[in-house]
Amino acid sequence: MVKGNGKTDRRFELEREDLEHELPAAEGGDEAASAAVTAKPAEVGAASETEKLKAERDALLDRLARLQAEFDNARKRATREQQDFREFAAADVIKNFLPILDSFERALKTGGNSSDFRNGIELINRQFQDALQKTGVQPIAALGQPFDPRVHEAIEMVDTTEVPDHQVVDELQRGYKYKERLLRPAMVRVARNSRG
Repeated sequence: MVKGNGKTDRRFELEREDLEHELPAAEGGDEAASAAVTAKPAEVGAASETEKLKAERDALLDRLARLQAEFDNARKRATREQQDFREFAAADVIKNFLPILDSFERALKTGGNSSDFRNGIELINRQFQDALQKTGVQPIAALGQPFDPRVHEAIEMVDTTEVPDHQVVDELQRGYKYKERLLRPAMVRVARNSRG
């Protein structure tokens, strides 16, 4: 190893000390440069946070759009299924009435004999009643029954002592129920005993 003289070593140490003193002064002295150095990581962090938030927002908007589309499809499917069910139910009811229509056509084709015509009409009436029963429609009993405002509609009060007061004496139009629901009330005349 080559040893230098003491002057050179001493000068080298002084230059090194000067450099060490200048470095902290340069870092702390130029505050703008220092602020830029420290601001860049913060800006980079803020920019990356903004990008994350934008990506999350875009993902949520995409998910919302998909859910709205799924909801619309489910609503349309439910509407279509309800329509199909109504059409299926209507077709089932209509099938019960086709034989009645056939009987009407046969009755109209019979020529002159009025007893055959009457028999045909009675047959049609029975078929109609059977078809209604198959679909759950029941006639409301009225004639000879006590007046019931829930199922009877009084058209006229008839003064009579032959039957009890508030009894149905005449049925003008038959009423019907579908299961337990009133389709239409029976139009009736009701007895009124005028005892004076």
